[in-house]
Amino acid sequence: MVVDVDETALSNLPSLRANDYGFIVPGPCDLPRGPCGLGAWIRMAQAEPIKPVLTLARLARDRGVAVFFLTGRSERSRTVTEGNLRRAGYEWTALILKPDDLTTTSAVDFKAPERKKLVDQGYTIIVNIGDQMSDLDGGFAERTYKLPNPFYFIP
Repeated sequence: MVVDVDETALSNLPSLRANDYGFIVPGPCDLPRGPCGLGAWIRMAQAEPIKPVLTLARLARDRGVAVFFLTGRSERSRTVTEGNLRRAGYEWTALILKPDDLTTTSAVDFKAPERKKLVDQGYTIIVNIGDQMSDLDGGFAERTYKLPNPFYFIP
């Protein structure tokens, strides 16, 4: 099973609320007033789990399914991302983050090849879950499920 992180496994709603539901990446995070830069929010590691996804991930692991988190977050955020996922109650087989120096025009250009690597290692991706079509496009999964995200779009 492959799961995206932001707005799939973890909710950034407090950050979005502080920004009047806008999407601000740079700058500090002043909660609850705002503004709240996404980078600063991520470093705070306070995102709550999206509970149905947490339940599904736990059920999958209990049944022997490998759970991979595949995120557009950069490798430099590994420590805070791992800590936030653990505090939210997740366990995983691997956490795959985007290399710090990688630039792509679409998240698909990073995520689809990473799913292919898992398939090449012998895994069958039975479920791929994300909040963006770019989390799902590019193949290498038997089933894809898109969660709603009315706040932002990532190509």
